[in-house]
Amino acid sequence: MRQTNQTQVMEFLLLGLSDDPHTEKLLFILFLGVYLVTVLANLLLMCLVQGDSRLHTPMYFFLCNLSLADLCFSTNIIPQALVHLLSKKKFISFTRCAAQLILFLIFGCTQCAFLAVMSYDRYVAICNPLHYPSIMTWKVCAQLAAGSWTSGILVSVVDTTFALRLPYRGSNSIAHFFCEVPALLILASTDTRISETAIFLMGVMILLIPVSLILVSYSHIIVTVIKMKSAVGRLKAFSTCGSHLMVVILFYGSAIVTYMTPKSSKEQEKLVSVFYAVVTPMLNPLIYSLRNKDVKGALKKVATRNFPCRLEICH
Repeated sequence: MRQTNQTQVMEFLLLGLSDDPHTEKLLFILFLGVYLVTVLANLLLMCLVQGDSRLHTPMYFFLCNLSLADLCFSTNIIPQALVHLLSKKKFISFTRCAAQLILFLIFGCTQCAFLAVMSYDRYVAICNPLHYPSIMTWKVCAQLAAGSWTSGILVSVVDTTFALRLPYRGSNSIAHFFCEVPALLILASTDTRISETAIFLMGVMILLIPVSLILVSYSHIIVTVIKMKSAVGRLKAFSTCGSHLMVVILFYGSAIVTYMTPKSSKEQEKLVSVFYAVVTPMLNPLIYSLRNKDVKGALKKVATRNFPCRLEICH
């Protein structure tokens, strides 16, 4: 039964990325491949960190939490998108849409917080190496991790409260492939300026403030690295920080475009969302694994233990 202007919307129609069946099949293959790599890469990274004592350091503790947030973030979005890419009925109930929105914000905002925490960890490690063990104690690490998850929950509660309290009695067609705040607010049957202001302020707190902290941390890191006399030390420092900085640019850049800039075309917003909601969770573990000697060493150790015969034949 179609919704009328007098009735509260009970389900939404997700218009998706394309209405062409051939394109949808290609997108299904692409999204499925990305999701499988995302799951395997993040699970592998978490297992390596847990299983190798050399990786039991604050940096990898935070990285493990980031991988968990990435995995949950991706799982909240992609399976639903895969089902809709093969389905003619792309409806999602109001309740499921609200749940997806809440979880999307929790895990997405938690990622933002952990990226800021990891930049602080790198700042202490490079700029105050002698005091690093006394500053980054496991108690402090646990508090920073708890604070990161709590901030994600807090922002999610505020954003979803201001988004879901609005009446939705008109169109139920969301021009997106999942439930996201900007796409949902467009359908509200009332003035959304108060909600948009509150959500913008939350965006400042979880996006712009962490970015500012990251920029300050890396400005000090760059100055310290440049002053290093050892070329090997400079290379190691830049290699360690390069992976984190690359992830920061990819995630924050696309998120800020969506939430902190003037409204752009719907197609552009969807493409940007694909990047930070689908691609970035896959790239994070790959970037850290491929550019990190410790992770590659742990992976080689696991491979040697599980496939010793094959490695001996290769040598």
